[in-house]
Amino acid sequence: MIVTRFAPSPTGFLHVGGLRTALYNYLYARKNGGKFLLRIEDTDLARNSDAAVEAIKEAFDWCGLEYDGEVEFQSRRTEIYKKYINELLESGKAYKCYMSKDELDALRKEQEARKERPKYDGRYRDFTGTPPEGIEPVIRIKAPLSGKIEFDDGIKGHISFEAADILDDFIIARSDGSPTYNFTVVIDDALMGVSDVIRGDDHLSNTPKQIILYDALGFKVPKFYHVAMINGSDGSKLSKRHGATDVMEYKRMGYLPQALLNFLVRLGWGHGDDEIFSMSDMLRLFDPKDINKSASTYNLSKLEWLNAYYIKNSGFYELADEMLFFGIDFRGLPKGELLMSLLQERAKTLLDIKAGVELIVNAPSSYDEKAMKKFVNDESKALLAQYLAEFKEDLENTSEFEHFTMEFLNSKGKTLKDLAQNVRIALTGGSVSPGIFEMMEVLGANEVKKRILEFLKA
Repeated sequence: MIVTRFAPSPTGFLHVGGLRTALYNYLYARKNGGKFLLRIEDTDLARNSDAAVEAIKEAFDWCGLEYDGEVEFQSRRTEIYKKYINELLESGKAYKCYMSKDELDALRKEQEARKERPKYDGRYRDFTGTPPEGIEPVIRIKAPLSGKIEFDDGIKGHISFEAADILDDFIIARSDGSPTYNFTVVIDDALMGVSDVIRGDDHLSNTPKQIILYDALGFKVPKFYHVAMINGSDGSKLSKRHGATDVMEYKRMGYLPQALLNFLVRLGWGHGDDEIFSMSDMLRLFDPKDINKSASTYNLSKLEWLNAYYIKNSGFYELADEMLFFGIDFRGLPKGELLMSLLQERAKTLLDIKAGVELIVNAPSSYDEKAMKKFVNDESKALLAQYLAEFKEDLENTSEFEHFTMEFLNSKGKTLKDLAQNVRIALTGGSVSPGIFEMMEVLGANEVKKRILEFLKA
């Protein structure tokens, strides 16, 4: 069975790069009828945040990434880690190192002076003497002194590390007894049955260390897939200045979760020239072997384009549910479905829809100066006054408002361009809006008359 996991540290909010990793793991597990696990790596007690844990769960809920079983917390697995550290000590595959900080600093200075890569020299690897007093030892693994550490990466292909060049007897437990990252990851992945690890390639240097631990503990090594990072538009590491932020901020900015997931899945993976991928499409087509080896580029305009597509193609009730987050209940608005259809055609984000609702539903308290200068004059206001005088209060739907208006204009020898912008400014305060006849239906004849009258007084 395919078992994948997402294992963030709760030291900050879930970033879009992390969500992409979670999505890839989720898709691969679900496509193969496997399990997708969520594990919180919270052993750094000084930096952990309960708010960050809740933010991760909230982001998963919003995006619809359901994980199997309960969330696992490393902080609750301390006894398990101690058990396996003791096993390695008893089997001679790990040992206690009594090297003091002063000794370690001196060693590093000597190595740097010789222009060598700083590394532990193994002085306590086979130590059998009396331990020095006053020093709490760290626990080190006995790493291979020669040979190669090799594995087949599902994205990057065959990878080989020279043991002597990159490895020393790295620490698996600190002097206070707390286990290190590489050790806890191996224990957790093995005991949780993780078969495939899809993660960022910033973890690639950890992989040989973890393989050594898998072998020392007699655990099966999972299949690794190391995904290239996401870069900003300028080629540098993705950051907030490129528009990227924590996942829930995208919700607050008015993006739909399906648009964000579609955007993220394409940052490193594709299927031909296709751009639109629903969740069902992703589940059908995704394979981590097809992930690009090279870094992808974050493009906010592409996300906006996708978001506009999903907004335009979403049903009324789906969008109405999303708009509740922004304090707008379309189900409670007169002509709510018509209003939604007007606004979703033009919207790039749900904030655009919110602004559109406020523009149409709320009577203008002022009028745009540029629009007034460009479109409003004595002749246009005189025509609008005549229009108001003949306006019928029994008009109800878009076609009736349009039919009445065109008959009025024909009788005056005028065209719609002679009237439309003055009506638009009267109804909304500006010169940009959805169609005037649709807006009239949303507002109703009485409200239309009231707004035109107020405009003529201005």
